[in-house]
Amino acid sequence: MADFYEVDRLVEELAKIYATACATAWFKTERKKPTQPEYRAKVVEFMRHFEYTLSTFPQNAEADRFREHAKKALEDEVARVVAGQNKDVEKRYRYFTDYSYDRS
Repeated sequence: MADFYEVDRLVEELAKIYATACATAWFKTERKKPTQPEYRAKVVEFMRHFEYTLSTFPQNAEADRFREHAKKALEDEVARVVAGQNKDVEKRYRYFTDYSYDRS
């Protein structure tokens, strides 16, 4: 069985490290205070950028297995974000809306 440790860790951290930072910056440039569903949707949008990366892997049986595993892991993480079950996304949303947004 293939070892997918690296991609599993990457997908688990994708929302926390990449997608929440991008979503927060996006909303700041729009000067908009998003609702939780809007914020989660933007995080998911940035998470899906990983699909492009997966598409650049070679076309062979091993890479196909890797892509299939990674896409499944990504879909699982996307579902967690949408359901509000990713504690890092929820924490970043609260911090952004409670402390970073100019309420004046």
